[in-house]
Amino acid sequence: MARRYRFGIEEFERLFRGIAGVELLEGEVYQMSPIGPRHAEVVARLVTRFAQALGDQARVWPQNPVRLPPGSEPQPDIALLKPKDYWEALPSAEDVLLLVEVAESSLDYDRNTKLPLYARSAIPEVWVLDLSENRLHVFRAPKEGVYTEHRVLLPGEEAEPLLFPGVRVAWP
Repeated sequence: MARRYRFGIEEFERLFRGIAGVELLEGEVYQMSPIGPRHAEVVARLVTRFAQALGDQARVWPQNPVRLPPGSEPQPDIALLKPKDYWEALPSAEDVLLLVEVAESSLDYDRNTKLPLYARSAIPEVWVLDLSENRLHVFRAPKEGVYTEHRVLLPGEEAEPLLFPGVRVAWP
């Protein structure tokens, strides 16, 4: 008989650190979709644009884990973090200024599994870039586990991070 097993963050890190393509969400290990060339190129472009636009105002943290206790360690495509060193501990929800998920084949997973987790963790803003439809979904104002604001940007429109007014970012 198959058994289901839930992991704590420390146990997950001990067992799975360094294994590409897995993340911990609410105690369960998920295999992530492989990153294709289009997805990789978009992430690289956005990392460059964020770094140029923000300079030392934020740390650009690409495809690295973020700790969201009690039982999650997702790996968003890009996290903008408070500008400090993370030598001793991975960033937590309090460090996150903006998360970006690039969805080529993972839109359902990003919208229905990760986005609610981010809202429950009070991440102030999440962008989900839907490569299939060429739309940028901007989610803001988490309240009681859901984002209360959702805006869709079309090609040619620049995005402006909530916590960086006046900073305009072209996508993809």
